[in-house]
Amino acid sequence: MADYNSRIKSEQVDGFFEAILQLKNIDECYRFFEDICTVKEVQSIAQRLEVAKLLTLNKTYNEIEKETGASTATISRINRSLNYGVDGYSIVLERLGYEKKDDK
Repeated sequence: MADYNSRIKSEQVDGFFEAILQLKNIDECYRFFEDICTVKEVQSIAQRLEVAKLLTLNKTYNEIEKETGASTATISRINRSLNYGVDGYSIVLERLGYEKKDDK
């Protein structure tokens, strides 16, 4: 994969991502993210990933809204990232075993 020129790149962000890469299991992730984020921040990030997963599985906005509680604005923003973003969701979802389903 070619180097990516990020809009958020900085030494602080590099340090943050290096810290995340040091976590070895889910328990360590819980401990770190409970210290560094609010509960709401972690829940919001988790919700966004779940929305991306459901969009990848071709669920409708209504189904996703009911299942996750995400607003249609949030679902739309994530859909835009999936289709026109920098493939961050796609990288993670593929590694988790979710591949983009073709629309029929």
